[in-house]
Amino acid sequence: MKLDPKHLAQLSVVVEAGSFQSAANRLGTTQPALSRNMKALEARLGAPLFQREGRRSIPNNLALRLARNGLAIRLAEEQAGIVADQSAKGSVGELRIGAPPIVSGRFLSNALTPFMKANPNCSVEIRTGLVHELRTMLERGQVDLVFGPESLAEPVDGLVFEELIDDGVGVMCRAGHPLASRKRIMASDLEAQVWLAHSRGSLLRQQTEAAMIASGVRSMQIGCETDSIRSVLEIVSETDLITTMPKATTASYLEDRLVFLPFDHPQFHRPLGAIRRINAKSSPIEDRFLKVLKQKIAQDQHR
Repeated sequence: MKLDPKHLAQLSVVVEAGSFQSAANRLGTTQPALSRNMKALEARLGAPLFQREGRRSIPNNLALRLARNGLAIRLAEEQAGIVADQSAKGSVGELRIGAPPIVSGRFLSNALTPFMKANPNCSVEIRTGLVHELRTMLERGQVDLVFGPESLAEPVDGLVFEELIDDGVGVMCRAGHPLASRKRIMASDLEAQVWLAHSRGSLLRQQTEAAMIASGVRSMQIGCETDSIRSVLEIVSETDLITTMPKATTASYLEDRLVFLPFDHPQFHRPLGAIRRINAKSSPIEDRFLKVLKQKIAQDQHR
């Protein structure tokens, strides 16, 4: 038997209020209209819900049991209303983002921390991967936003890129490395070094090799190869191996252990931004996170 949930919710108010008139006042309706709804519920049940005692209508056991269900309906409606209001304000929802390992580190986490504190009802999912993996996630709708270099979106129709920062690549070594004191770095200096290389499928590896070739570095001696950003930072800080890293997203990891060498090339230009599908409408929660991230970037740039 299917009962009208509105009638059950109204029944719970009648039981709570103690009279039809008081319940009608709370519900913003009239006493006759409320009485008609209760009679309709009784007709549907084929059983009475109230017994008369003088001028009062007293709920019977069936009414009391159904009133508990009506109260649950009211509470669910109130909770749904709260969620709807929060959603309209951009404080609840689901944030699904993807990023390369270095970008998903402190660059995003420094913005995610205040964002999640301000939006405790928002579910956040972060997925990391190489360029082709992130592109596939975005195209399949597994993530809604990807934070990465502009070139991630360039070969694909249907993706739009919004630049957030120039995350130019730099050549990195430990602070006490023999090259760290040089005011000028030549191609021959880099050619003589042993490199820690990023994984072959990574965009950073491709960009590094292209920049080295364009700079006149005929060959790179690879001493170690890894896809772990943590390993890159730890190994380079403790050895004479050199590597390349994006400057903006790596800056917070340098401390006094690591430095970028005074060497640059146009091939190292690396705009970093938010990438999404053109036909995907942005949600309030995505816009809110982007706002927090932009504020964090602006603060870091003014330090």
